[in-house]
Amino acid sequence: MIPALATLLVFQLLGEALVFASGMPVPGPVVGLALLLCALVLRPSLVSGLKPTTQTMLQHLSLLFVPAGVGVMLHLQRLGDEALAIGVALVVSTWIGLASAALTMAWLIRRVQAPKDTP
Repeated sequence: MIPALATLLVFQLLGEALVFASGMPVPGPVVGLALLLCALVLRPSLVSGLKPTTQTMLQHLSLLFVPAGVGVMLHLQRLGDEALAIGVALVVSTWIGLASAALTMAWLIRRVQAPKDTP
């Protein structure tokens, strides 16, 4: 379990270091996760060492939402002040996501369907 946790933390550290060095506007853990994905694709044997630890972490994923909940409670007044902007952003981004998924699906269906023979 310790080696698997160390592996996960090393990839997070690599992501943070890469973001810090390059100034990319992406969170370090996201870059670390992408690096981990690349490592898992290149060396599938890593999966067996990480799987038990990651499954245990996923079982207790709800505990990771506690700090986010505390942050929401801490900034409740600000959320109330900006409720309209937050609501509009949520609705618009949801509609954009749904529209892009629908358009992508329609494009894929047209691409996959066999062309009909015309006599």
